[in-house]
Amino acid sequence: RIAATGRPKTYFPGAPDLAVEIASPNDTLGEIEAKVMEYLDAGTRLVVVVNPRTRSALIYRSAADVTRLTEADTLDGGDVVPGWRLSLAELFA
Repeated sequence: RIAATGRPKTYFPGAPDLAVEIASPNDTLGEIEAKVMEYLDAGTRLVVVVNPRTRSALIYRSAADVTRLTEADTLDGGDVVPGWRLSLAELFA
């Protein structure tokens, strides 16, 4: 999405296509959900919430399109980051 003129000299205008949030032990579910909704409302196309405690990840494409992955699954960037794949087993190793 970078314009032909090149990278901006300051902050990139707009939301990122992909946001990854790592849940820390002190985060509440409400805090995490609020961050996810902020990203989605701003136009982020894919939000990944990684939870090391449960060794799982929640994949948000919208507020209504949420997928839960376990460490037996592989995260796929789909049309947002084509070709990017991450085995959750490797992530949590």
